[in-house]
Amino acid sequence: MNAPLNHPLMMLDPDVLRSFVAIAETGSFTAAAARIYRTPSAVSMQIKRLEEQLGVSVFLRDARNVSLTHDGEVLLGYARRLIALNREAISRFVTSDVSGVVRIGSPSDYGEAVLPSVLKLFAKSHPSVVVDVVIDQSTSLLKRFASGHIDIALISCMRDQTPDPGEVLMTDDIVWAGAKGGQAYLMDPLPVSMWDEGCVWRDSALAALEKVGRSYRVAFMTSHSAGQRSAILADLAIAPMGRSFLGSDIQVLDEDCGLPAPGKYHLLLKVAADPSPQVMALSDHFRARFQHFSETGVFEAP
Repeated sequence: MNAPLNHPLMMLDPDVLRSFVAIAETGSFTAAAARIYRTPSAVSMQIKRLEEQLGVSVFLRDARNVSLTHDGEVLLGYARRLIALNREAISRFVTSDVSGVVRIGSPSDYGEAVLPSVLKLFAKSHPSVVVDVVIDQSTSLLKRFASGHIDIALISCMRDQTPDPGEVLMTDDIVWAGAKGGQAYLMDPLPVSMWDEGCVWRDSALAALEKVGRSYRVAFMTSHSAGQRSAILADLAIAPMGRSFLGSDIQVLDEDCGLPAPGKYHLLLKVAADPSPQVMALSDHFRARFQHFSETGVFEAP
């Protein structure tokens, strides 16, 4: 029976939602407890109360793994938005005078697709914060992050090679991309456009070609996504790309074209330990943007 219209709706506790998100991202009650500075038993009690409050199970548990149920997957999207909205409200009224510097590292593809909209919104909410951006390969960004030279890093990694800790912002297919109507994929050896060494798209794609014995030659080298697209559109070569970056002028070349699937990759958000208010705020902007992408399929701000 539905509650009366004037019946007060229950409120979800932000602390409980933070615990829920931490478990979903780490896959472990113990790791989540360490991330949010609580004991595993306290986190377990929070989730028990959350499931009782909602009347559904949000996690599947076995001796080794914790995974989301279907209801848990649905709740995860709401939880991330509610947490981000809470921090946005706090920053609007309490930390609007926050100043300082935030240092970001990103691969060039996400630098072009995501950073403009994120930084535009962040500049409105934190006009006194200076943002320093480094565009580089994920392997180099990991070194910069580990040495403390950047506060926030967007890192690409293969799905089965996720560094810890790292918050998964999105998972995408690596696909072979070619010009629509192009003929490059028919050539032998296969002309391939490559990123610099250390790119997970490159490493996975070449491993896939070598596994099936497909001969190839590196026909184009670039460190930036704009150069990669130029080589594809000119039909000089094909290239491994994230499916989300193809666009209307590029097609997927699959096994019907004699090309093996390179696999899937994660995009991770890595945030410095004990982050400053401005680092936390900008991290939440990234989370909100990728949540928007998961719901709409576009990176641009609404």
